[in-house]
Amino acid sequence: MSLGEKLSGDLKAAMKSGDKDKVSILRMVKSSIKNLEIDQKSSLDDKAISSILRSFVKRAKESIDQYSGAGRTELAEKEKRELAIIQDYLPRQLDTEDARKIIQEVVSETGAAEPGDMGKVMKALMVKAGGQIDGKMASGLVKEILEA
Repeated sequence: MSLGEKLSGDLKAAMKSGDKDKVSILRMVKSSIKNLEIDQKSSLDDKAISSILRSFVKRAKESIDQYSGAGRTELAEKEKRELAIIQDYLPRQLDTEDARKIIQEVVSETGAAEPGDMGKVMKALMVKAGGQIDGKMASGLVKEILEA
């Protein structure tokens, strides 16, 4: 079953069960997928759909930070619930230690030795780790490792 089919099936199930939060977020995701399919004039594969989901995750995390900073805890909690729903459709994210190990491997493979090699390392890392590593965390770890 493709990711698009899973999203559609889960949307139908959420509508039947009356889960308004899940229905709302899945409709937004499906709408984004449909808009991109119209723009590209073709169906999206799982990789493209995962990319859309990661953009929703990034947006939700930024919103949580902003709402928490502004003292709007009810809106931050809503974003956290939506974030949890979206993350169910993405591969498990690596924790800091696992990410550090992969980054060390990539640094060795690419022969990077200084902070100026960060772009080369990040490019290879994103290919190797794919959607399992958060880009913001990865760039911080790569910078830390290359500066050491």
